[in-house]
Amino acid sequence: MPRLLKRPPKYGRHKASNQACVYVNGREVYLGKYGSPKSHDRYREYLAEWRSKQAVIERDEAVQSVEDSLAKTLNPAALRRKRREGGVVTLDELIFVYRRHASSYYVKYGKVTREAELIVELTGLLGKKHGDEPVDDFGPVQLDNFRDDLITERDWSRKVINKQISRLIRMFKWAVGKEMCAAEVPLQLAALGGLKKGRTDARELADVQPVEDARIQQTLPCLPEIVADMVRFQRLTSARPGEVCALRPCDIDRSGEVWVYTPDAHKTEHHEKSRSVYIGPQAQRLLAPYLQRDEGKFCFSPEESVARARQRQQKLKDKPWKRSAARPPAERYQVASYRVSIRRGCKKAGVEVWTPNQLRHTGATEIRKKYGLEAAQVICGHERADVTQVYAERDRQLAEKVAREVG
Repeated sequence: MPRLLKRPPKYGRHKASNQACVYVNGREVYLGKYGSPKSHDRYREYLAEWRSKQAVIERDEAVQSVEDSLAKTLNPAALRRKRREGGVVTLDELIFVYRRHASSYYVKYGKVTREAELIVELTGLLGKKHGDEPVDDFGPVQLDNFRDDLITERDWSRKVINKQISRLIRMFKWAVGKEMCAAEVPLQLAALGGLKKGRTDARELADVQPVEDARIQQTLPCLPEIVADMVRFQRLTSARPGEVCALRPCDIDRSGEVWVYTPDAHKTEHHEKSRSVYIGPQAQRLLAPYLQRDEGKFCFSPEESVARARQRQQKLKDKPWKRSAARPPAERYQVASYRVSIRRGCKKAGVEVWTPNQLRHTGATEIRKKYGLEAAQVICGHERADVTQVYAERDRQLAEKVAREVG
């Protein structure tokens, strides 16, 4: 008999602890004392949540099945043939094939990236407004009207809108390369230009500012030990958050006085740019305990962090560790989980929340102040100095000194 994978989980009993629980995907979810009214209430709440998630899964599976079936007849080759035969390619058709392309192209570590998700969100909005229009007839006026809708209806910021519009133009350029669109369409759309600061109703986002070292020090005691070391390492090296999360012993050249970390994957690798993170004596001492593992293992591991928490709890309470209802810990931190850990630590410490990206700003600002813009550019791994200007805040003290002496 086939297993009923979609059958609701049953109310059960965990004999060792006499707790009510349900078993889902090989893990226990505890509900309270077995047989108590509270445990039954929690069971009903869990069932409602499970059914809601199951409905989403079934809907997504149905949508995926329809898309897979449609893709057999609606693909770049079919649209190219249709256009050559005098037919009209609509925006809905282009959006469908471009989304399929994005889901396979924007992939990292075997997972679809945020870039593909943003494309899906944006093209969905475009399809609702202009989906039935011919691709070759979509021009700057329609794009300008669509951009205005993003301001009034979505309340997106100016910088976000400019980035999203550039993604749309990229879709039309891709369509030109597949001969599904006239070559002049993306050129005309690009002529619209981006929204200018102070000359649009789109709201402005505050720039990312450095975080004060005093605030970092206040937060560190409230962070898990491993996350605290990640923060210290990033502060010393000015690495990107993703580079800190992905650090492995095999990626570090330890032959010289200064170690060189070459990330296996990084933000600009698809532009064929190399990236090196330089690790000095302080960061080396901090990192040394994390290098005593298999070369291919990640240095900063949530699994290890949970194991340490278990040991501490057992020592303090002299009780066995109870398995959590949460998902099993991953083998490496993601940027999101790293950021969430810091946010929780900030709230626990009672300080204003800061993010891993602000650490990078802090490091770049200090380096520029002491060693100049070029040094900050090299350490941050920027190809152009104007990008470093975003991270390395201008030295106000230097400006005040010049004003005192010159003005």
